[in-house]
Amino acid sequence: MVMEVSFVTSADGTRIAWSRHGSGPPLVWVGTWLTHLDHDWSSPVWRHWLDALGQRFTVIRYDDRGGGLSDRAPVEYSLKTWRADLEAVIAAAGVHSFTLFGMSQGGAVAVDYAHTHPDRVNTLILYGAYALGAARRGASAEEEEERLLREHLIKVGWGRADPAFRRVFTTSFIPEASESQMRWFDELQRRSMSPEAALASSRARAGLDVCRAAAAVTTPTLVVHGEGDRAVPFENGRQLARMIPGARFVSLVSSNHILLAKEDAWPQFLAEVDAFTGITRRPTAVLTAREIELVELDAGGFSNSQIADRMLLSARTVERHLSNVYAKLDLSGKSARAATAAMLPELIRRSSGT
Repeated sequence: MVMEVSFVTSADGTRIAWSRHGSGPPLVWVGTWLTHLDHDWSSPVWRHWLDALGQRFTVIRYDDRGGGLSDRAPVEYSLKTWRADLEAVIAAAGVHSFTLFGMSQGGAVAVDYAHTHPDRVNTLILYGAYALGAARRGASAEEEEERLLREHLIKVGWGRADPAFRRVFTTSFIPEASESQMRWFDELQRRSMSPEAALASSRARAGLDVCRAAAAVTTPTLVVHGEGDRAVPFENGRQLARMIPGARFVSLVSSNHILLAKEDAWPQFLAEVDAFTGITRRPTAVLTAREIELVELDAGGFSNSQIADRMLLSARTVERHLSNVYAKLDLSGKSARAATAAMLPELIRRSSGT
């Protein structure tokens, strides 16, 4: 995919790096921790997010103030300045109405923006998000001590060549990742933000409170959260969904704060996004006539044994052929069958060359 990188000046003079890629209706991805517009494309943690969303939307995203390609030493971190950054990027991108995607710490900013600009946001998607920062949740003494310890780890260990301190955050964000994915995320932390910026940003986000804004959101909202999320506990996502009138809440079986490509929760998340926004991903693969016949029978509810009888194959061969089709379509997990069925008209059209 082709990506453009541009810069816009926020209200307080901070330069924000933003990009656009993909095709389709616009989706604005609110800036958050630990992104880098250039390096994310080579990431084993972020690349599948960029590809999948870009197949569905024209994705407008930006590096958070203090991180990535944006200014590394802004004067202030606050809900006000984060909203101003988002507003500046939207103005520069020239989009009037769009889907707004708030992930993790960006979720609170997305809620604030949707409340402030209800006429601009068509649909609001919140993943791994919260309304109350860690310092505002009425934490126990032990939880508060843990939060302060994490701040100390940022202060003394974030910038070191040895990733031992940063690995604490890595295992919180992606505990089910491979060692190579964890090493990449360890390095992303040091590459994306200075220790001073990471600490100041973390403290400001811990003090966020968008409960009143959430209760006043009128935009159709989807809230998705991993049941075992270690970075933002599951109850915070459920609490956020309860606050927003009419919000749909979906729980995923995952311990990762950033969903990884090979887990079943990833295609489930995409299927929920597709259904909620009315987007159907346009497949790029072309299937053979035999594969189309197979997919049609599979979509029709026939079992592998029934398909095998109709196509004069063994059930094992049918299973293998379906796996190959799913791989062609970059699908996996329990939702692959439903996703393939949804793509069937477009698959037939592409395969027939019309």
